[in-house]
Amino acid sequence: MNTWLQRLREDVRPQLHLALPIMGAQLSQTGMAVVDTMMTGHYDAADLAAVSVGSSLWLPVYLLIAGTLLAITPRVAHADGAGDPGRLRGYLGSALVLAALLGVAGAVLLLAAGALLPALGVPMEIAGLATRYLAGVALGFPALAIYHVFRAVSEGLQRTRAVLWVGLIALALNIPANALLIFGAGPVPALGAFGCGLATALAFWAMALAMAAYVIASPACAAVGRFWQGIAPAWSHARDVLVIGLPIGLAIFFEVTLFAAIAVLVAGFGETVVAAHQIALNYASLTFMLPLGLALALTVRVGYARGRGTPELARRWAASGMVLAVITGLLLALLMLLTAGVVVRLYTPDPAIRELAASLILLAAVFQLSDTLQVNAGNALRGYEDTRAIMLITLPAYWIVGLGSGVLLAHGIGPLPALGVHGFWIGLLVGLSTAAGLLGARLRWIAHRACGEAAAGQTASRSVTAA
Repeated sequence: MNTWLQRLREDVRPQLHLALPIMGAQLSQTGMAVVDTMMTGHYDAADLAAVSVGSSLWLPVYLLIAGTLLAITPRVAHADGAGDPGRLRGYLGSALVLAALLGVAGAVLLLAAGALLPALGVPMEIAGLATRYLAGVALGFPALAIYHVFRAVSEGLQRTRAVLWVGLIALALNIPANALLIFGAGPVPALGAFGCGLATALAFWAMALAMAAYVIASPACAAVGRFWQGIAPAWSHARDVLVIGLPIGLAIFFEVTLFAAIAVLVAGFGETVVAAHQIALNYASLTFMLPLGLALALTVRVGYARGRGTPELARRWAASGMVLAVITGLLLALLMLLTAGVVVRLYTPDPAIRELAASLILLAAVFQLSDTLQVNAGNALRGYEDTRAIMLITLPAYWIVGLGSGVLLAHGIGPLPALGVHGFWIGLLVGLSTAAGLLGARLRWIAHRACGEAAAGQTASRSVTAA
């Protein structure tokens, strides 16, 4: 037991060293969403509802793009572990062009998305405000996609502090930009939800410029060469990003659209329910950044161990990462249970919204462990570049099990009463728990298979040598 604990400490320490700056970066990014919600909530309830509905549309599109570009991180980590990151230059240059194209496509999609809101049952006033909010956010989408290529290089080379500083810069810019554009000052009119979208776009451009400046100027990233100059796209490289990354992006998309679909479905319940749902989701998303930081670091660790040709080490680090995920999930659940009442007071003075939001946060605390386990198992599998299985697992887990049970519970099943918005949140718990169990089983199998293949290869090599 002592040996096991000592090994666990040895494995966890470097993962935390990588993960803590990523956690900070993710918290600062989610902090922008928290600031958006708080500031629009103090401006007007309709604008808060519009930001909630609009966020439920642009976040899935963004995460589909960002998830696709996550294919770059394990590739960089693998090459770094093999001692040859420079071989990625052409690959990364093509990825940069692909990211710009994806960002523009995402912006166009957002500009068209507002037309769908009335058809989905969103009240006209909220739909109009949400459409303008989406137009503001769309202006920053190309920059956000480009940022993720430079971020992937930095993280893949285990230079994660830069990602933290860039996130803090964006948050520091977002707060005064929100204050100016939402509420207005001097010659600048109060723009409400639209101003919130514009402030978000400005923060995205700041992130892209700061991250690019770091990778271009830092000696720590010199090993990959001046890949940003090799912008002549090679289809083979872009296709490789898509083949590995698109399943990642779709898996994330399935999860986030589960939350987005619920946000749209509860929009018909009225402004109070929508606002409470957004507050609870904001807090749950904020706490989720901690396990997500651990998970992104786990991708790098597993990819690096594979690049070194040590599958047993990759399996060990993956197992240690899952133990750390269990501990983190339990601690976060306890934190949310203890702070629900205090947190909702920071968002709104409305007592009805506070009471409903606090009850939803209690449900979010229950599914925190499942969410932590599924994101860490999924990211360990990304380190193995086993991405198609993630997509095939998460689609039914989120959309059939999660959303299906949520709809049934929200509207009542047989003798059971309709639980309203609480039914949807119980459905989230069921879907995330299903995904956690299946992804964990897949990770265990793929890690054992990689070790078995390595052992078989060594046996065959010794046989040839002996002959």
